[in-house]
Amino acid sequence: MKIITVCGLGVGSSLIMKMTVDSAMSQIGLKCHIEHWDMGTVKGRECDLIVTTEGFRKNFADQENVVYVNNIVDVAETKNRLEEYFKKHNLI
Repeated sequence: MKIITVCGLGVGSSLIMKMTVDSAMSQIGLKCHIEHWDMGTVKGRECDLIVTTEGFRKNFADQENVVYVNNIVDVAETKNRLEEYFKKHNLI
């Protein structure tokens, strides 16, 4: 599974989210490849899942493969949101 974490510039927040998602995915027990990108670049990338903050919800309104988090360093919240997504799409 390929996951992309996204923030405005693709440097700070998305890198932190990448580490948080990596920890959450390890706890869930699913293998994945995670990259971090900015809003402009992500539109041209193929992936199975995008993880970003609630602040970018309007930018992904037309996509279903997006998980939104409030706190980018909260592994428990990220894990819960990912598990909800995976269960909804019968991936776990």
